[in-house]
Amino acid sequence: MEQIGKVLVVNHERCTGCRLCELVCAVKHDGISNPARSRIRVMKWEQEGLYIPMSCQQCQDAPCMNVCPVKAISRDERLARVMVDYDKCIGCRSCVAVCPFGAMNYNVMDRKVIKCDLCDGDPQCVRFCDIKAVEYLDATDVSIQKKREAAQRIRLASKEAAELAAQA
Repeated sequence: MEQIGKVLVVNHERCTGCRLCELVCAVKHDGISNPARSRIRVMKWEQEGLYIPMSCQQCQDAPCMNVCPVKAISRDERLARVMVDYDKCIGCRSCVAVCPFGAMNYNVMDRKVIKCDLCDGDPQCVRFCDIKAVEYLDATDVSIQKKREAAQRIRLASKEAAELAAQA
């Protein structure tokens, strides 16, 4: 299954905070339904009704990879992901400290760092998210969609500015 150029995309506006993504992730990786073992975490602001699934961004110039003293973290170009080699990892947790997204975690039960591995190209969080708050999409399609959205915002702002100018 060829997956080059795919990225995990989160649409937090769709997320209901059900945390099913966390549960299926934990089951896939550890065989247990425990959100603490998940590689994706839903950050919640209950009062505001805001839920944001957070996961590894698979950075091109990954700080976790750069800081690892034993080079246990590397890039898998085929799946465009950052991977941990547990045979090399010494558990120093430098990667946890340096991740700007908080996506590198330390599992105290197993005494190892954990991060999203994109489920080897078939992310289970995506598979089970019926409302499509988490999707696995071609990076080019994501870029085009972002450009459309930005252009739409500019178009609306220009229209509003013209209307305000006409009223003045």
